[in-house]
This record gives sequence, C-alpha cells and structure tokens, in this order.
Amino acid sequence: MCFKFDSLPPIPAIAGAAVQHEDLTLTASDGNQLSAFSALADEPLGPAVVVMPDVRGLYRFYEELALRFAERGYDSVAIDYFGRTAGLGKRGEDFDFWPEVRATTAAGVAADVRAASDQLRSREGQADRAVFTIGFCFGGSSSWQQAVEGHGLAGVIGFYGMPTNQWFEDSAPVIERAGEFACPVLAIQGGADGNITKEHNDSFQAALSEAGVEHLVISYHGAPHSFFDRTAEENQTASADAWERVLAFIANHS
Repeated sequence: MCFKFDSLPPIPAIAGAAVQHEDLTLTASDGNQLSAFSALADEPLGPAVVVMPDVRGLYRFYEELALRFAERGYDSVAIDYFGRTAGLGKRGEDFDFWPEVRATTAAGVAADVRAASDQLRSREGQADRAVFTIGFCFGGSSSWQQAVEGHGLAGVIGFYGMPTNQWFEDSAPVIERAGEFACPVLAIQGGADGNITKEHNDSFQAALSEAGVEHLVISYHGAPHSFFDRTAEENQTASADAWERVLAFIANHS
C-alpha cells in the first residue's frame, strides 16, 4: 500500500480560507456510481484538480489533499476507484483493497476521471477551465494514463507512479503509450523507492522525450515510496519542494 490509513498531506492548512466541501456520488458514462469528495474555493482561480488515490481508494488523506488545493484557489474532486466492485461509501482500515485493484480497468478509471472532470467543469463560468490530474502510487501511474484518454487535460501529475507496470489488462504500461500523450507530464519520485529504479525513471524520460511530450521527472535523493506524508519528518524538505513543483506545474500550464 501507499500511505498509512491515518496519514495526512504534509501541507499546512490555510486558516480562514473559504472552502465548500462535501461527499458526492458521481455517475460515470458507463453507469457506474462512484464515491467522491468535492472541495470548492469560494473564489476559484480557474484551474482545477482531480485527485487520484493510491491502491486503498478514497480515504482521509486524499480528502485533506483536495481541501489543501481548494484553500489555494484550486477546485478539487477526489475520486474512489471501486464503485463497480465494492460499492459506495467510506471504508475502514481493514478494507481488503487488492482484489478491488485487480478488478479495475483502464476504461473504468478513465470513465470515473471524466465524471470528476465534468463535475469540475460544471461550475458556473468554468466550462473551459484547465483540469489536471494528480495521483499517488497506483494513482500516479493512472494519472499519467489519463493523458491518453481524451479528457482535454492541461497536465497530469504522478507521485511514485510505476511507468513500466501494467496495472490494467486493457492497456499497456504508460511508458509504452508515451507517443499518445496529449498534455505535459510531471513525475515526482523517491530516490530510495525500491519499487521504482533510476532505470525506470530514465526510460520514462527517454520515452517522453522521443515522443516530444513536455515533461519533468524529479527524483528526491534518499526519499522512499510514500515520502509525501506529514508524519515523515525526515522527508519534509523533499515534500515541501514537491508541493511547490506541483503548484508551479499547474500555474505554468493553465
């Protein structure tokens, strides 16, 4: 898994920021109903973010991350992946997520992301807003995958995604689909992540370069998988820099 169940983003809340938040049930184009969490800024800047969780699906870490974006003016919707197999509603720490992960498909995740991006673009005056995806672990790879799914995204962001891993039976690994990417890519990796080697990152960069895709791949020396966590004091410098990179990427591509 990625974060511990009680982990929180290493981003300070902005006291007094005006944000509306609520649990949602979205309906995807294939009829799937999925749980989601919406955080809307009272004075939105324009760009918006779809938050794609790790293998556990939607839980508090990602709801809090959506709030941190909204506090900074970026409307955000965090989604769950498992409506088709596990149903709606919040789940506890004992949730057996691996069977649900194995049952996901690229088409299903893309439909759920489209439902979230449509929700963000449905806000009055925001039909043409720039929308980004950001994901972690399984969600990191899945976020990059959205660059090929025709959503009209402004950019895709992945933390500790695995570019060579084939998560879905109905899609090749994202590294093999680099030529189809339709938007810029930000990849944020941990240099001490045993799941993602320097060779993986170098190969991903090479594939994106060959395809002419604007990209930035960052690896933080000594940082493990899941380093972006408030409880990991030794990784706070890397986490702070990663957050600034995310905000800069959104600002530069909006």
